[in-house]
Amino acid sequence: MTKRHRDNLPITPQGFMDEFMRLKRGSVTRRHFLGVTGLGLATSVLARFPGAGPSAAHAEDLGTEMAIATWPNYHDPQTFVNFQKATGVNVAVNVFGSNEEMLAKLQAGATGWSLFVPTNYTISTYAKLKLIDPLDLTKVPNFSPSTENQRFTHEGEVNGVTYALPKNWGTTGFAVNTSKLKKQLSSWKDFFEVVQNEADGRAMVHDYQLTTIGSALVSLGLDFNSVKPDDLAQAEKLLLQIKPHLFAINSDYQPSMRSTDAWMTMCWTNDGAQLNRDMPEIAYIIGKDGGEIWTDFYAIPTSAPNKAAGYALLNYLMDPQNAVKEHIANGAPTCDSRVIALLPADVTSNKIVYPDEAALTPLEFGAAQTLTDPNRAELMARFKSA
Repeated sequence: MTKRHRDNLPITPQGFMDEFMRLKRGSVTRRHFLGVTGLGLATSVLARFPGAGPSAAHAEDLGTEMAIATWPNYHDPQTFVNFQKATGVNVAVNVFGSNEEMLAKLQAGATGWSLFVPTNYTISTYAKLKLIDPLDLTKVPNFSPSTENQRFTHEGEVNGVTYALPKNWGTTGFAVNTSKLKKQLSSWKDFFEVVQNEADGRAMVHDYQLTTIGSALVSLGLDFNSVKPDDLAQAEKLLLQIKPHLFAINSDYQPSMRSTDAWMTMCWTNDGAQLNRDMPEIAYIIGKDGGEIWTDFYAIPTSAPNKAAGYALLNYLMDPQNAVKEHIANGAPTCDSRVIALLPADVTSNKIVYPDEAALTPLEFGAAQTLTDPNRAELMARFKSA
């Protein structure tokens, strides 16, 4: 029972944000969140007064509820608050740690998602399986293909048809608490060595085969996207070797890094930027021996229950004035030159967010074959259960 429920005191701003982050991570239900924060009561009161909330036309056209499936710590919470104010549509946020999870959910049907955030290498598979809709770009007037960087955005098209619009791009590296670990790390080879020594019991890897297996392959001098049995056997040997030394296998690693329960973790650009911003002793490192470069997209599932709201949110997110707030809060680099022009200098000059080209050169985009390769899936399952 919360303090609010016990003695009817109003929730503090910090308490509100704590509860919101718990909702984002899926730790509490929406019912709990609305009850603890008082938003449930506010919503019911507003509904009694015409004109106090969003217009009836919007509510009728878009409904009042939609869900987005996305990644941990990936949005500015205020984005969805502002979208609800503008449209009357409440956005439920479902968080996932891997594209394989998203694919399995969509194949199982009835996800409830009206928008989701897949990674570049998955788009062609989703299109082939008819799990996502070709996009009607007339419903997304805020999207500007001419201002998008094609290096990062071309995989949103399959056979000349647009299935997904870019959210942002980034890299997969690792975060190190330099106040806890003294060794200078610069490669995935270093990462896997330190896991077994100085960071014993304090390191995390993703619950995601693409990056966990891929980074292990890179540390061995092999291809990030390899599906060769001999290569995967070497990666499995290494992963089973480090398993007893890990703190956790989890794609939502920020809480453990912030509490210093973990001192080192596989890490995406946006998380690296957020951690370093709040705890400057946490460094973000791109492996000089290779690794992943990626783009995340927005797509609409064929099974989406509220496609009108999905398009409305997609168009809202494509507005540079809204997107720039997302990028400042999120920490991942944008693909849209209109947004870059609006970003403050301390963001565009941040080498975590916008690294030098030399750091990007060894990196690879994920390959479509890795998403459904049974050998990689089985390897990851054995690693997790060992």
